[in-house]
Amino acid sequence: MNGEVFVDTNVLVYAVADAQPKRAIAQSLLSENEIVVSTQVISEFVAVCLRKRILSGADTIKAAREFLDILRVTTLSKTTVEAALDLMETHRFSYWDSLIIAAAIESGCSLLYSEDLQDGQFISQRLTIRNPFISPTAAAQVT
Repeated sequence: MNGEVFVDTNVLVYAVADAQPKRAIAQSLLSENEIVVSTQVISEFVAVCLRKRILSGADTIKAAREFLDILRVTTLSKTTVEAALDLMETHRFSYWDSLIIAAAIESGCSLLYSEDLQDGQFISQRLTIRNPFISPTAAAQVT
Protein backbone atom coordinates (compact mmCIF):
# COMPACT_ATOMS: atom_id res chain seq x y z
CA MET A 1 0.00 0.00 0.00
CA ASN A 2 1.43 3.32 -1.04
CA GLY A 3 -0.91 5.44 1.07
CA GLU A 4 -2.55 7.28 -1.79
CA VAL A 5 -6.23 8.00 -1.30
CA PHE A 6 -8.85 8.37 -4.01
CA VAL A 7 -11.91 10.51 -3.30
CA ASP A 8 -15.31 10.31 -4.93
CA THR A 9 -17.27 13.31 -6.20
CA ASN A 10 -19.30 13.73 -3.02
CA VAL A 11 -16.14 14.57 -1.06
CA LEU A 12 -15.38 17.49 -3.40
CA VAL A 13 -18.99 18.68 -3.34
CA TYR A 14 -19.20 18.61 0.45
CA ALA A 15 -15.88 20.47 0.68
CA VAL A 16 -17.52 23.52 -0.92
CA ALA A 17 -21.12 23.09 0.27
CA ASP A 18 -22.65 24.65 3.36
CA ALA A 19 -23.56 21.31 4.95
CA GLN A 20 -21.82 20.89 8.30
CA PRO A 21 -20.27 18.65 9.64
CA LYS A 22 -19.79 17.03 6.23
CA ARG A 23 -17.97 20.11 4.97
CA ALA A 24 -15.41 19.94 7.77
CA ILE A 25 -14.88 16.21 7.21
CA ALA A 26 -14.44 16.66 3.45
CA GLN A 27 -12.02 19.55 3.89
CA SER A 28 -10.02 17.48 6.36
CA LEU A 29 -9.82 14.61 3.86
CA LEU A 30 -8.61 16.92 1.11
CA SER A 31 -5.88 18.34 3.32
CA GLU A 32 -4.26 14.90 3.51
CA ASN A 33 -1.28 14.18 1.29
CA GLU A 34 -1.53 12.34 -2.03
CA ILE A 35 -5.23 12.70 -2.78
CA VAL A 36 -6.17 11.35 -6.20
CA VAL A 37 -9.26 12.00 -8.34
CA SER A 38 -10.13 11.16 -11.91
CA THR A 39 -11.27 13.48 -14.66
CA GLN A 40 -14.70 11.88 -14.14
CA VAL A 41 -14.77 13.13 -10.53
CA ILE A 42 -13.91 16.68 -11.60
CA SER A 43 -16.56 16.56 -14.34
CA GLU A 44 -19.20 15.23 -11.95
CA PHE A 45 -18.25 17.91 -9.41
CA VAL A 46 -18.89 20.66 -11.95
CA ALA A 47 -22.18 19.08 -13.06
CA VAL A 48 -23.48 18.64 -9.49
CA CYS A 49 -22.50 22.13 -8.35
CA LEU A 50 -24.24 23.69 -11.33
CA ARG A 51 -27.33 21.44 -11.35
CA LYS A 52 -27.94 21.74 -7.60
CA ARG A 53 -26.82 25.41 -7.51
CA ILE A 54 -24.31 24.71 -4.79
CA LEU A 55 -22.01 27.36 -6.25
CA SER A 56 -22.41 29.99 -8.93
CA GLY A 57 -21.00 29.20 -12.36
CA ALA A 58 -17.92 31.34 -11.75
CA ASP A 59 -17.32 29.85 -8.29
CA THR A 60 -17.78 26.32 -9.65
CA ILE A 61 -15.11 26.95 -12.30
CA LYS A 62 -12.80 28.50 -9.70
CA ALA A 63 -13.23 25.54 -7.32
CA ALA A 64 -12.70 23.00 -10.12
CA ARG A 65 -9.46 24.75 -11.14
CA GLU A 66 -8.29 24.75 -7.52
CA PHE A 67 -8.95 21.02 -7.26
CA LEU A 68 -7.02 20.49 -10.50
CA ASP A 69 -4.10 22.37 -8.95
CA ILE A 70 -4.01 20.69 -5.54
CA LEU A 71 -5.04 17.09 -6.30
CA ARG A 72 -3.43 14.42 -8.44
CA VAL A 73 -5.77 13.97 -11.39
CA THR A 74 -5.79 10.79 -13.44
CA THR A 75 -7.46 10.34 -16.80
CA LEU A 76 -9.72 7.53 -17.88
CA SER A 77 -8.41 5.23 -20.59
CA LYS A 78 -9.60 2.24 -22.55
CA THR A 79 -8.02 0.06 -19.86
CA THR A 80 -9.96 1.91 -17.16
CA VAL A 81 -13.24 1.39 -19.00
CA GLU A 82 -12.49 -2.31 -19.52
CA ALA A 83 -11.70 -2.71 -15.82
CA ALA A 84 -14.94 -0.88 -14.95
CA LEU A 85 -16.93 -3.25 -17.14
CA ASP A 86 -15.31 -6.20 -15.35
CA LEU A 87 -16.24 -4.66 -11.97
CA MET A 88 -19.83 -4.25 -13.15
CA GLU A 89 -19.98 -7.95 -14.00
CA THR A 90 -18.31 -9.27 -10.86
CA HIS A 91 -19.62 -6.85 -8.21
CA ARG A 92 -22.83 -5.48 -9.76
CA PHE A 93 -21.74 -1.85 -9.25
CA SER A 94 -23.22 0.86 -11.45
CA TYR A 95 -21.15 1.84 -14.44
CA TRP A 96 -20.22 5.23 -12.92
CA ASP A 97 -19.21 3.72 -9.58
CA SER A 98 -17.23 1.06 -11.45
CA LEU A 99 -15.29 3.78 -13.28
CA ILE A 100 -14.43 5.44 -9.95
CA ILE A 101 -13.26 2.14 -8.45
CA ALA A 102 -11.30 1.17 -11.58
CA ALA A 103 -9.56 4.56 -11.66
CA ALA A 104 -8.67 4.28 -7.97
CA ILE A 105 -7.18 0.80 -8.45
CA GLU A 106 -5.38 1.84 -11.63
CA SER A 107 -3.89 4.83 -9.76
CA GLY A 108 -2.44 2.52 -7.11
CA CYS A 109 -4.68 3.79 -4.32
CA SER A 110 -5.38 1.59 -1.32
CA LEU A 111 -8.31 3.62 0.00
CA LEU A 112 -11.40 5.14 -1.63
CA TYR A 113 -13.51 7.63 0.30
CA SER A 114 -17.10 7.58 -0.94
CA GLU A 115 -20.53 8.10 0.54
CA ASP A 116 -22.15 6.09 -2.26
CA LEU A 117 -20.52 2.69 -1.77
CA GLN A 118 -20.55 0.09 1.01
CA ASP A 119 -18.30 1.12 3.88
CA GLY A 120 -15.57 -1.40 4.58
CA GLN A 121 -15.85 -3.24 1.27
CA PHE A 122 -12.53 -4.62 -0.02
CA ILE A 123 -12.22 -4.74 -3.82
CA SER A 124 -9.81 -6.78 -5.94
CA GLN A 125 -7.52 -7.50 -2.99
CA ARG A 126 -6.30 -3.88 -3.26
CA LEU A 127 -8.85 -1.21 -2.43
CA THR A 128 -10.82 -0.51 0.75
CA ILE A 129 -13.90 1.68 0.54
CA ARG A 130 -14.63 3.99 3.48
CA ASN A 131 -17.57 6.31 4.03
CA PRO A 132 -16.17 9.10 6.20
CA PHE A 133 -19.63 10.61 6.69
CA ILE A 134 -21.46 7.73 8.39
CA SER A 135 -20.77 8.50 12.03
CA PRO A 136 -18.71 10.67 14.36
CA THR A 137 -16.47 7.62 14.93
CA ALA A 138 -15.78 7.31 11.20
CA ALA A 139 -15.05 11.01 10.99
CA ALA A 140 -12.53 10.70 13.84
CA GLN A 141 -10.71 7.96 11.90
CA VAL A 142 -10.25 10.36 8.98
CA THR A 143 -8.35 13.02 10.88
